[in-house]
Amino acid sequence: MTSTHIDVTAIDFDVLGAWMDARGLPGGAFERVAPVTGGTQNVMVRFERGGASYVLRRPPLHPRARSNEVLRREARVLTVLRDTPVAAPRLVAACTDESVMGAVFYLMEPVLGFNATVELPEPHAGDPAIRHRMGLEAASALADLGRVDHGALDGFGRPEGFLERQVPRWMGELDGYGALRGYPGPDIPGLAETAGWLERNRPKEFTPGIMHGDYHLANLMFACDGPRVAAIVDWEMCTVGDPLLDLGWLLATWPAPGGVGVISGGVTGLATAAELVDCYAALSDRDLSAVDWYAVMACFKLGIVLEGTHARACAGKAPKEIGDLLHATTLNLFARAQTFM
Repeated sequence: MTSTHIDVTAIDFDVLGAWMDARGLPGGAFERVAPVTGGTQNVMVRFERGGASYVLRRPPLHPRARSNEVLRREARVLTVLRDTPVAAPRLVAACTDESVMGAVFYLMEPVLGFNATVELPEPHAGDPAIRHRMGLEAASALADLGRVDHGALDGFGRPEGFLERQVPRWMGELDGYGALRGYPGPDIPGLAETAGWLERNRPKEFTPGIMHGDYHLANLMFACDGPRVAAIVDWEMCTVGDPLLDLGWLLATWPAPGGVGVISGGVTGLATAAELVDCYAALSDRDLSAVDWYAVMACFKLGIVLEGTHARACAGKAPKEIGDLLHATTLNLFARAQTFM
């Protein structure tokens, strides 16, 4: 959700206080200011003011080219989800005008929960039934998102031709890595075979909906007192497309028996991938007959995304050890894709 270090100049609390006052939010001194750590480079700060608790999210002090636009999109999504059953952070207010603080920012209510890939507290650690149910709750929370009417996000994404664009889009991304000096090109067994299989077996139609875009265990906060998903976090990749790709993403990254997964943190005892599918199917009217296609597509896309860091490492633009690790993860994802084909 953010880096461990926060440059205090990234947040002007005088400006923030005036902005909050103008919106009728509780006033007073800013208290218990502390960083929220772990995840992307966006700045997140927890604080209290006037007896209320908040988390502020904004881009880093030196933002990427699209950082402000990404935060605008997140705020729009969270506004739409605020009055739905979806377990999303509850938005309090958003400032999409960069001139106020030099960047887009928004306030949300703190989430009381934990990331299971980082820690597994009690009672979860000692109760196999709770851990098993955590997996089913991950599928249930995703089904809740899939039922939201995407009409409120008009112009958000391009659902027409969404599935047809996927393989060409990501093969093009992979080809683009060749511009990085020092990258020898993709050495990914099964790449062409997987791309061909995806094109031959692509579902002929789908029902558009809101997609999280990066739905995996590390982007879920679980309630401290039970298996419920307290919040789905990091909505940077959200779009309107085919929500079943989120389910495929969950399957592609889900821990296999023994706790081994692409993004698992070693947690064991969760529901199986087959149980996730059954749970989702019971809560959704979407056609899951091609669910394996979505899992393969997720392995393919995520593998190519991670290969980008390997390519940048070959060009000296990222640490070699990180590039090597993510290249190995890419190979694991393409191997996992074979199990679904």
